[in-house]
Order: sequence, then C-alpha cells, then structure tokens
Amino acid sequence: MIFRYELAQRAAGLSFSAGVCQWMNTLDYRAVYYDPTADMVSPDYTGQAIFVFWHEYILLPFYLRSKCKATMLLSRHSDAQWLYHTARFMGLHAVRGSTSRGGSSALIELMHASRDMNIIITPDGPRGPRRQLAPGAIYLSSKLGLPLIATGFGCDRPWRMPTWDRFAVPRLYSRVRAVVGPRLHIPHGLDRGGIEHYRGEVELLLNRLTDEAEQWAVSGRRKADQQVVRREPAARRATPVVPAIEMPRGRRAAA
Repeated sequence: MIFRYELAQRAAGLSFSAGVCQWMNTLDYRAVYYDPTADMVSPDYTGQAIFVFWHEYILLPFYLRSKCKATMLLSRHSDAQWLYHTARFMGLHAVRGSTSRGGSSALIELMHASRDMNIIITPDGPRGPRRQLAPGAIYLSSKLGLPLIATGFGCDRPWRMPTWDRFAVPRLYSRVRAVVGPRLHIPHGLDRGGIEHYRGEVELLLNRLTDEAEQWAVSGRRKADQQVVRREPAARRATPVVPAIEMPRGRRAAA
C-alpha cells in the first residue's frame, strides 16, 4: 500500500513538473538586483548562499533556477511529498525536514549540501503564518556562515488558491517580476535574542521586496535597471570570495 502511494506521488510529481515547465515558459520574466552578482546564474556569482522567498511564489524559482545546483528545504508533511518529487524531476535537490532544532537530520543534510550547493528556503512554509519569517533561516545562516539573499516575487494578477499562503498561479502569458536583495551576512553564534533581531529585520526586508515586485508586475512599467530573466543553469564560478554588504535601507528610484 505504501509502495503504491509513493509511486502515485512520483507520477504526480513527474506530471506536475512537465506541466509547470510548459506553463511557465509562456511568462515574461524581468528582475532588478541590489547586487547583480547575487544571482546563481551570474558568471560573477561566488560561493554559496541561502536564498529565501515566500512560499506562495515557490513555482517561480522552481522553474527559473532548478538547474543551479541548489538544495531546497521541504516539509516532511505528506502534503509536500508531491512537491518533493516535482523538485527532483525539475533538477533541484531536496531535503525533507525542519531547521527549528539544531540536531535535526535536515540541518545535518543542509550542512553537508552547503559545501558545494546553494540552499533554498521558504521561511514561512510549510504552514505559515503567511509572510511571517520563521527563525530557521537565520539560525542556519549564523551556524553555517552563509549569507542570506532575499528575493521578492510578483505576478500580474495571478490566480490565488484557497490555501494558507494564498498560493499564486501566474496567468498564461502574464508578467512576472523579481526584486533580488544583496547578500546579508548574519553574525556567527547568535543567541535567541540575536536570532529574533535578525529574523525581524529580514522579514521586513522580504516583505518590502515582495511589495515592490508585486506593484511592478501589475503596473507593467519598465525599470531603468531591469534585466530579462531566463531559465538557465549556473555559470562556472571562480574561487568563493564574498564581500560584506550591509542591510539595505532603500533602493534608488527606478524609472
């Protein structure tokens, strides 16, 4: 019985991944960057990082950056089983579990993966509250010494599912926009108070980036520094050297 259930989940993941690729291929993708080298496909990207974005937009990086040697943290809940298989069929590695406890098997797997792979986390998943950042990503960044890169996504009037995160399904041939933040360096060895401080700061930043991306997608306006985004693999990279960048206080005005 368990074998049949697992087989059905794999088949669902395979079908869904094929459908996602065909659907997402119709969309118009544009992005702006605080730091253009903070994109996994940039030839100037170095080292590894932890990428965070809200759970409702998970389909977008699934499609755009699924061939970039990255590991995504997914829930062990049965509802995420099909998502796990979808990620793997699309080219992403996946780890099942939580970062809420330092001794968890998921944390150990992510620590091993971080030696040569990027980490992707939806910090309000798997069950919310929506757009509230859980401390796991901050703890992991502090523990591993990897920078956080927050990305806000937005779609032009997407269909919204009746789920806890109001899951976004982009309309065919619609606009998708991303605002990618810089590398945020979280101090090593934070205590609970320190983790909570940075958790709040990153939550505010991620919500601000998401609001900007959503407003941009709906407006249809052009930004002076926008770039076309394509689905492509990571570029060959040089020896990791990651400069420190402070938390941004604001972006220059876009056209």
